[in-house]
Amino acid sequence: MNIQIQEQNFILHFSGALFWEEKKTVIISDVHLGKVTHFRKHGIAIPENAISENFRKITAILDHFLPEKIIFLGDLFHSVKNSEWDLFVEWISNHNQKTYLIAGNHDIIDQKHYDEIGIVVVNNLEIDGFLFTHHPTEKENFFNFSGHIHPGIILRGLGMQSLKLRCFFHKPNQMILPAFGEFTGKFILKPEEDHIVYAIAGNEVILINK
Repeated sequence: MNIQIQEQNFILHFSGALFWEEKKTVIISDVHLGKVTHFRKHGIAIPENAISENFRKITAILDHFLPEKIIFLGDLFHSVKNSEWDLFVEWISNHNQKTYLIAGNHDIIDQKHYDEIGIVVVNNLEIDGFLFTHHPTEKENFFNFSGHIHPGIILRGLGMQSLKLRCFFHKPNQMILPAFGEFTGKFILKPEEDHIVYAIAGNEVILINK
């Protein structure tokens, strides 16, 4: 879905990624690499192919939009380094986009390891009136893109049925991106009068009216 924010053009992708057309920048939040391996190590039955699925999805986004930059809005990795770090190092070596990581609460891997593979780690990023953070943040004269919340919404049918979907949650001066990673869960938000919700339903992004 194509939308405009502050006279800039953005594409909401069904993967949960956002593409800023003017800056040729892909924005992704809450991938939580390493989480699948962490859970499997502790005996939680998660399919091993979920590991490769995260990398496949990111690669598909880059192949589709051909960006010059990538901004990860925090929680790129779920915890400490594990075998998925080696996969990530190999993956990033095959891509030449300028890459930023906005440090999130789960990003505890030492910055020196990111420096070694050419990823710039910052607490926030300001570009032409847009503020990129991990936690939702309000700052005067800025529109904020953030993650952390893993936003979701419940759609209810005429009967008793309901459906929980990931979503882009758009407030007047802020957009919270859905979690990109596999097995990251959702936090159900209740939109207010001035909120706009773009839900992800399969391979579509759909505008939800309250």
